[in-house]
Amino acid sequence: MQIDPILWSQSATNVQRMHTGSGEAVSGFSDVLSQLLTEEPTTVPQGRTISALPPGVTWEDGLLWQQLGPVSETYADIGTQDYSIEDTGSTVKTSFEDLIAAAGERYGVPVSLIKAVIDAESSFNPDAVSSAGAKGLMQLMDGTARGLGVSNPFDPAQNIEGGTKYLANLLQRFGGELAMVLAAYNAGPTRIAGLGVSSDEELMSMLHVLPKETQAYIGKVMNARTKYMA
Repeated sequence: MQIDPILWSQSATNVQRMHTGSGEAVSGFSDVLSQLLTEEPTTVPQGRTISALPPGVTWEDGLLWQQLGPVSETYADIGTQDYSIEDTGSTVKTSFEDLIAAAGERYGVPVSLIKAVIDAESSFNPDAVSSAGAKGLMQLMDGTARGLGVSNPFDPAQNIEGGTKYLANLLQRFGGELAMVLAAYNAGPTRIAGLGVSSDEELMSMLHVLPKETQAYIGKVMNARTKYMA
């Protein structure tokens, strides 16, 4: 089950997150997420065919893009399927329109989602560097960038190509469940897979075990995405 980003943006600004201990309900953020998940969806998600996860980069729990071990293969085959989430266009233009559109079409990732991630990660600053060493528009760590075929993470074309390829992998791995994809982008896919959940609804029940940053990140990207949807 996916979350309607329009409904999310209308509710998220009033949310205050709080968790009072093991076994107790998560209030604030989780209450809103639960409400959205139980409402009738406003659109019908497009059908997807999910295949086995192709081999590639290995990540470790923790910081986004943190990687363990050498990479022996790349994501060369990821662009063959369409994992599009409802996306009809873009209302806000950026300085990287052609690059984003081309990458989105190549890997079947909605343009609005790519823009929202860039917005949340770097505010469209191609020279951004995080305290953890993540670089460029989509904040790639060096090891992961190499695994994605990115030799210069400060080059917008390479960064958008690599970051979109990674989003396509996450959409495939988590069956297009948007909240799970965003949580994995922020906290790492191994960490999210380790929760043993398979839908956004199930993720909500485990949300309190994720870092506060990740809880906020999901809403931040969903809210940003509404700016880029027609």
